[in-house]
Amino acid sequence: MPPASPADRDVKRRRVLDILDAKGRDSLLLTTHTALTWYLDGSRVHVSLAGDPIAAMLVDRDGDHLVTFNNEAGRMAAEELPAGVSVHPLPWYGNLHEAAAAVGSSSNSAPLAEAEIAAELRAARQQLLPGESARYAHLSAELAGIMTDVLATARPDTTEFELVSALARRVVAAGAEPLVLLCNGHSRGTFRHPLATHSPLGRRAMAVVCARRDGLVANITRWVRFDAGTPEELDAEARIAAVEADIFDATVPGARLDRIFAEIKAAYARHGFGADQWEHHHQGGPAGYAGRDPRVTAAVTDTVVLNQPFTWNPSGPGVKIEDTIQLTESGITVLTVDGRWPATTVNGLKRPQTLQL
Repeated sequence: MPPASPADRDVKRRRVLDILDAKGRDSLLLTTHTALTWYLDGSRVHVSLAGDPIAAMLVDRDGDHLVTFNNEAGRMAAEELPAGVSVHPLPWYGNLHEAAAAVGSSSNSAPLAEAEIAAELRAARQQLLPGESARYAHLSAELAGIMTDVLATARPDTTEFELVSALARRVVAAGAEPLVLLCNGHSRGTFRHPLATHSPLGRRAMAVVCARRDGLVANITRWVRFDAGTPEELDAEARIAAVEADIFDATVPGARLDRIFAEIKAAYARHGFGADQWEHHHQGGPAGYAGRDPRVTAAVTDTVVLNQPFTWNPSGPGVKIEDTIQLTESGITVLTVDGRWPATTVNGLKRPQTLQL
């Protein structure tokens, strides 16, 4: 069964009812992985990782109504759903969204769609509850340990596919789903979203994993090399960590994400990467029930709150740094951390270095 807490479920339901009150509506239709796994407190609502959810939910003032296909309903009820959710089976050839909109006490009026209240739903997800924070920290620490274990066994002739295969095996064994697996060996070091190939790692490589468990997605990037590194590489690694430190400094309660984005752009120029470096790759943003919730741009005006998770990922030519963090009362807490991984202190916080083998 999912790790849902009745107390946390009550808080989430109250947050949704507050949205309905503010909009003067009686029901909301949840249809995306992000919204469903958040509201159900970690239930798995997929079969194919590449497919749409196999359930939709109508939240109204009388309760929570989940519609799923008849070949999924028994398993969902027995193994995935928290208490208090009414299950409505639908023939496997039916339309989930139409059926979900028609159940419940408010079926005579159209429910709110997620797209109508995207900002409000993001705000409802921002501040993780204690149970969520504990599950996220556990997943993140496990993922960091998996990275250490697998990358420590890599060799220059290890292929990118061999490396990500080992990472995937460990992630799945931990009860998580590998949503993103990236790797570039030295010959492909200029690519920032490098899907793995049969190329060997060579003298230096990057690995990236985004893994989901209980609905929460942890993100991590690590580097390994088999020589001492060039002066240019060492300098760039230090400068990208300095860019990240400036982003961390800007991630404070009450900050607007568009203003943090402006600070990101300034940080690249300040640390010698050039004023246009931000254009070559997205910069990350809030995390949690989506890899980024949302990716930060100049158009995103959401406000940062305490206990909100983030994954910032500044990058430059041949360098990138990325961890899953949470903003707590004591400041930035890095969640994807393994004490065995080499680290250096940057602006008072331990940050990962390249693992040298």
